[in-house]
Amino acid sequence: MAFRSSILRDGLPSRRGGRAALLPAAALTLSLALAGCGESAPAQTEAEPSRPVQVTTVELRPREAEKTFVGVVRARREIDLAFRVGGKVVQRKVEVGDRVQKGDLIARIDPEDLKLELESARAEMAAATANLAQTTAEDGRYRSLTAKGVASNAELDRKALAKEEAVGRLERAKRSLELAENRLSYADLVSDTAGVVVSTAAEPGQVVSSGQTIVRVARLDEKEAAVALPETALAAARSSDASVSLWADPNRRIAAHLRELSPQADPASRTYAARFTLESNDDAVALGMTATVTLTPKAGVMVARLPLSSVFDKGHGPHVFVVDEATHTLVARPVELAGYTDDSALISKGVSQGEQVVTLGVHTLEPGRSVRTVPAKDAVSTTARAEVRP
Repeated sequence: MAFRSSILRDGLPSRRGGRAALLPAAALTLSLALAGCGESAPAQTEAEPSRPVQVTTVELRPREAEKTFVGVVRARREIDLAFRVGGKVVQRKVEVGDRVQKGDLIARIDPEDLKLELESARAEMAAATANLAQTTAEDGRYRSLTAKGVASNAELDRKALAKEEAVGRLERAKRSLELAENRLSYADLVSDTAGVVVSTAAEPGQVVSSGQTIVRVARLDEKEAAVALPETALAAARSSDASVSLWADPNRRIAAHLRELSPQADPASRTYAARFTLESNDDAVALGMTATVTLTPKAGVMVARLPLSSVFDKGHGPHVFVVDEATHTLVARPVELAGYTDDSALISKGVSQGEQVVTLGVHTLEPGRSVRTVPAKDAVSTTARAEVRP
């Protein structure tokens, strides 16, 4: 009202005309007021959130995977010691597990009968010696008599033949005496080599025959891992590098090489017996230990084993999504496939050691997308927890 009164006092147009003149100003004022009450700029669109993806780390390995087989540590040579003559065992000096050296006494049989044989051989030797002396003297006399014409040539021939027979008898007696002496020495069974006793087969008081095993001695100079191989591993056994680890010391790897491979399969198990000689031989490797033989293919084509779900092809060849470590975005990487297995794709080119590759949902992703990585094992455990959540 004060504004209206001031207009009338100043001689401005009448009320009706004043209203008409005020409309543009009021409209301008209203528009400014509305502009002041409105927003100064449109709201900015929020950034797209990072998408979680399951990844696996690339590990380059030989195309042929390692093969492992469980076996037992054995001595390369195990010797059965036996008496060379029969008799009654009166003493056994060793037990299983005893260390023996070459020449050590193992066992002894009763030597009485062997001593009697030796005495008989000596008596025969004395008789043969005396007989030879007699026939030699007679041969000499008859030669003199024959030269004088007293004895006939026929008698001389008989004496000469008797002398030759005496010589042969003496030789037989010598050989019999040597055999008797040897047989007596065989009453003591001694070790032919250094090693450890792994089994015994005779006890004192037992009558044994010639050649019957008394003890078994394993030589410790060479040790092997004995395993049974299936027919699918025969080629790998011949061409791969072998190593042996012990169950008692799994962190130690001992180099080995194939020494023996059976040409025929066992009729019951249908496996082939193989022996791998250990290149390191010390007391820590005990006979009978559980040994794991690992066959590692020799250096060749290195491949990355990725799940089949990590490879996609949108008409431009096989690709995988690699996570850029710097920007945490996806990069579509072309790859070369060396082959497939039941659950893996063998990648020979396109990925490097240590890179992270997306393994699930690759067909729903696009290059450049910001992602948050979840290792495969963590993703599995998260899924398992979600399944048991009430």
